[in-house]
Amino acid sequence: MNVLPLRPRPTDWPKPAMDSRVAHLEVIQDMSAAEPHWRALEADHCVSTPYQLYDFLKLWQRHIGTATGVTPFVVVGFNATGAPLFLWPFGRRMLAGLRVVEFLGGKHANFNMGLWRRDVIAGIEADDMHAVLARLAGRADLLKLTNQPLTWGGTTNPFALLPQQRSANTGFSGALISDFDVLLRACTNTSTRKKMRKKERTLASNGAVAFEQAREPSEVRRMLDVFFKQKSARMRVLGVTDAFAPAGVRRFIEAAATERRPGGEPLIEIYALTVGDIVAAIYGGIVGGGRFCAMFNSIVPGIYAAESPGEQLLARLVQHCCERGFDTFDLGIGEANYKTLFCKDAEPLFDSYLPLNTSGRPLGIALAATAAVKRSVKGYVALWSLVRVARRMRAHWFPAT
Repeated sequence: MNVLPLRPRPTDWPKPAMDSRVAHLEVIQDMSAAEPHWRALEADHCVSTPYQLYDFLKLWQRHIGTATGVTPFVVVGFNATGAPLFLWPFGRRMLAGLRVVEFLGGKHANFNMGLWRRDVIAGIEADDMHAVLARLAGRADLLKLTNQPLTWGGTTNPFALLPQQRSANTGFSGALISDFDVLLRACTNTSTRKKMRKKERTLASNGAVAFEQAREPSEVRRMLDVFFKQKSARMRVLGVTDAFAPAGVRRFIEAAATERRPGGEPLIEIYALTVGDIVAAIYGGIVGGGRFCAMFNSIVPGIYAAESPGEQLLARLVQHCCERGFDTFDLGIGEANYKTLFCKDAEPLFDSYLPLNTSGRPLGIALAATAAVKRSVKGYVALWSLVRVARRMRAHWFPAT
């Protein structure tokens, strides 16, 4: 595994604008009111992850955020001419009686970051960041900012200038090239490729194997029906809370997978590996800036699982991304053996718990300490293995009703 602090910057970035000084700050508590500034930054090829696209977070707020008590708290900095320089896509909710501000997107955004004009990133300093936070003190008590990439798009995340700690999880990604066969040979040895071909032949003996993208709304709903059933079954076995169980999550993902972006592609792209009439594996992800970000996956339990349909679908999906000219593929956050097949680069993530007043300080300390303990547990392989075994045992002896 390689630790990737910085990817090469694209060569087609626009030239910096002349005025990148923050002259005015605004906190917007309505998604539609923030939309013009949001889209202006997106159109200007700002630095941000696909999870901060307006259309993506608009749907998340509509179907999940509002129902969970989150209200938009979008921070926008403008220059003297009124042009947006940055946008922080935050939401505010009550936690332990305090006003806590977090990134919109919740558990469904693997990477959290602001939208930044590139010339602003080049010149911003820690004092500038603290000055913005000071102006938020009357509106919130604590900023709880998790899973922030240290670098993105060839730049360092400006939030890394603020007090931070290493996240419990790490992101995993890999560089792509146009020739998938060359990439596959670089990522695997002869033995691994032989095993992959054998599993593909075995799977094909049960029916025609096909790689499909769900495009029509009816096909999307059919694939999602399968995904939610497969994911729910898997989470029960693992003894882990199913983040996809709430009704609003289904509505959010379905809306994002059926709404079209200007180029004709959906916000969330759904892919499947089918064996005859059986959906053996599913992947869902979001695209932006030449990067495919996998959000979720599932595989069918039973006889097909032994032939690694998830791995076979992953290989076809990576090939598809190579053919589309993407330069990066990521499998989100959290460690898993299958991720190192194509995503050998570890992308450091950090968390910040920033009290804006004395009321927020005790909660910030408690949340930071809890996150540090979680990181420590995950860092000890033997201890983390015990946690996972305990979860499986609990799920076996005390199944959820």
